[in-house]
Amino acid sequence: MEHKVGRLDALTDSSPLALNVDGRPLGVCKVGDKVYAFRNMCPHRRAPLACGTVEGTMVPVSRAGEFKYAMEGQVLRCPWHGWEFSIETGESLFGVSDTRVRTYPVVVRDGDVYVDL
Repeated sequence: MEHKVGRLDALTDSSPLALNVDGRPLGVCKVGDKVYAFRNMCPHRRAPLACGTVEGTMVPVSRAGEFKYAMEGQVLRCPWHGWEFSIETGESLFGVSDTRVRTYPVVVRDGDVYVDL
């Protein structure tokens, strides 16, 4: 069921917004031209993920012990313990855990943002 959660122009780029929709904690975030929605609760210790950041992370390169900054705007980072999740799929990054954050489909129509719960 789709729920209108706000206006697209009210979302600040890469700054998650915390909402309660139909009794569910929800985070909504615009990154560039895309809007993402996720359960606003880290599976590790139930931290409010919308209080975290959306940015990039360090990824390994070809040689052991060598890293570079990448994935800008694709990583949702928990504010309490720094766990990182794909903002698109909710998957935990880099094998920290096999847990994931629930994500929801988002549609933008006439400047309104709808999330399908």
